[in-house]
Amino acid sequence: MFSPRDYFFCGVGGSGMTPLALIIKAGGGRVEGSDRALDQGRNTDRFDFLRSRGVLLHPQDGSGIRRAGQILVTSAAVEETIPDVQAARRIGAAVTTRARLLAELFNASALSVGVAGTSGKSTTVGMIGWILHRAGKSPTIMNGADMKNFVAADSPFASARIGEGGVFVSEVDESDGSIAFFAPRVAVVNNISLDHKSLDELRKLFRDFVAKAETVVLNLDNAETAALLPDLKPGQAVTYSLAAAHADLVASLPVPSPGGIAFAVTARECGEVVAVNLKVPGLHNVANALAALCAAKTCGVALADAAAYLSEFSGIRRRLEVVGCANGITVIDDFAHNPDKISATLETMHAFPGRLLLMFQPHGYGPLRLMKDALVDCFADGLHDDDVLVMPEPVYFGGTVDRSVGSREIVAGIEGRGRKAFAFPDRNACGDSLIKLARPGDRILIMGARDDSLSLFAHDLLQRLAK
Repeated sequence: MFSPRDYFFCGVGGSGMTPLALIIKAGGGRVEGSDRALDQGRNTDRFDFLRSRGVLLHPQDGSGIRRAGQILVTSAAVEETIPDVQAARRIGAAVTTRARLLAELFNASALSVGVAGTSGKSTTVGMIGWILHRAGKSPTIMNGADMKNFVAADSPFASARIGEGGVFVSEVDESDGSIAFFAPRVAVVNNISLDHKSLDELRKLFRDFVAKAETVVLNLDNAETAALLPDLKPGQAVTYSLAAAHADLVASLPVPSPGGIAFAVTARECGEVVAVNLKVPGLHNVANALAALCAAKTCGVALADAAAYLSEFSGIRRRLEVVGCANGITVIDDFAHNPDKISATLETMHAFPGRLLLMFQPHGYGPLRLMKDALVDCFADGLHDDDVLVMPEPVYFGGTVDRSVGSREIVAGIEGRGRKAFAFPDRNACGDSLIKLARPGDRILIMGARDDSLSLFAHDLLQRLAK
């Protein structure tokens, strides 16, 4: 069993840190923390929420590390030069990573469900968590984004839910290699594609991950994910597909709408057919839903019940989230940041009329350098003739990083393929360009990850359009 102790979270306002801190706090642990965004006066609502939950906040200057018994929790991005880390080293406090601490909690649970894959993790975790919650299994849920079904007046941030049923549902991240720490009872792999690591590295990480699980949920529509199947034991895999009739769960007859998608699900073994009416759009969310239904069945929830609960699922913040409409122009906030996610977003949006005006803010110089060619391809192939893309430089909050490849290089490649794309030095200039371009019927998409202020930017754009 996990024993709560005395923790200090460096970067406590991060999307992966906040839910873990709240889970530790709810479990009886002492939780304090710091964050560069707090010192810079950004994301104040999140820090007020953490305070309301009993998390003591400090400047990120090392002053909060005062006891040798404290355990400093850092993300993979935290460097040795950060004052909190230096203070911990100086007084002999233990240092661990967010991923190792999460894995410790996860692996100690009675029924652990780990959701992995390049895209769709947050949505699939939210779907599984909601189904198990409605089924009365009281799961603990660790997500990288806020789950709208669990948002309430007294809980405006809902990336975590603390349950009592011994079930732990969590995102599992391959980008930093920390997937290796997790030993799931149920392993879900949505898809595998280029993001932070090479495909050879990813193949080994995912192969080792699924080998530890009792049950493995696999997407047969993704070639890399399907390639994991031959190495599994008979009966270890539960599969899903939108096309392969031999999958355990198959989706058919999709009927899209601007705000969702309806489809039928057939269970191959028994022939049962159920209807699902999702409140989130796109074929990629049909795939996420199939993964959730497979996982729920493994956890003892009947297919018909799980489908009914899934139809109540209202989505994840910043996943094709409509901010609002003004003067005939719709503003949408979206987390898409790698080629697969961007392609899925463009495909979903182009199923309905209206020009797309996109602002894509890359989530770091390192990922941008790795994905340069794939990003050019996905935008050049996914944009229509009248669509327009604008890009600021990647998000950067300090630290040492190779900044040799920026947004201008991406834009040049896209322009060379005959699409309309423009690079600007900062986000404000992008906003000004979008306002000048926008006309009734257009849809403005604000896209990017690892920067909560993108949502504020989207809301500011909507206000400007209204004027």
